[in-house]
Amino acid sequence: MRRFDALIFDFDGTLANVPLDFDLMRTKIAALAEGFLAVRPETDGQPILEWIDELAAEIAGHEGRDAGKEFHCRARLTITATEIDAARQGELFEFTRPMLETLRERGVAAGVITRNITPAVLEVFPDLPGHVGAFIPREDAVRVKPDPEHLHQALRLLGVRPGRALMVGDHLMDIETGHRAGTASAGVATGRISEAAFREAGAEFTAPHAGELLKRLLRDNLL
Repeated sequence: MRRFDALIFDFDGTLANVPLDFDLMRTKIAALAEGFLAVRPETDGQPILEWIDELAAEIAGHEGRDAGKEFHCRARLTITATEIDAARQGELFEFTRPMLETLRERGVAAGVITRNITPAVLEVFPDLPGHVGAFIPREDAVRVKPDPEHLHQALRLLGVRPGRALMVGDHLMDIETGHRAGTASAGVATGRISEAAFREAGAEFTAPHAGELLKRLLRDNLL
């Protein structure tokens, strides 16, 4: 019996090597916020999109709603420019296209959900839409991961129930997203997180990369 009818992948670090410098992003956003707050804010480690929302709310409280909106718009443009610059230096992992083709041949649905934007993703993988049945970038997400709705959007497009799907990513946020959405989760060590750390976070599967994960799933008759 097939266990998984769909695999949903993160993009950056999972299907492609994209040199996003999140520390640089945070530095740019802090410098921008300083112009509104007169002091440079420090992040407590929350994801950058959520930090921007928090800073916009703080600026609105101090300087008014228009100032908060202006900061939010300028911060998002800053992030977008950084993402596209990184994408121009990115490259698809060599296993990505063969892996997606194998899933298609076996009748297993594939999807991609990402906090990145369409232009940056397609800069690295221009033919992505032809390889997956669902692609939900940041601008199309009702709420971005780790909110489970991001993953649920993709599953609704694929017509697959959460209990029959596997969320695959290179960040602990992907494991959290899968658990919150009711899917199984797999951590791949092509980013900064080790397989051991993924297991500690509750990932049901781990592998050095997504291509090897596919081999293990096939070996264990889970697809």
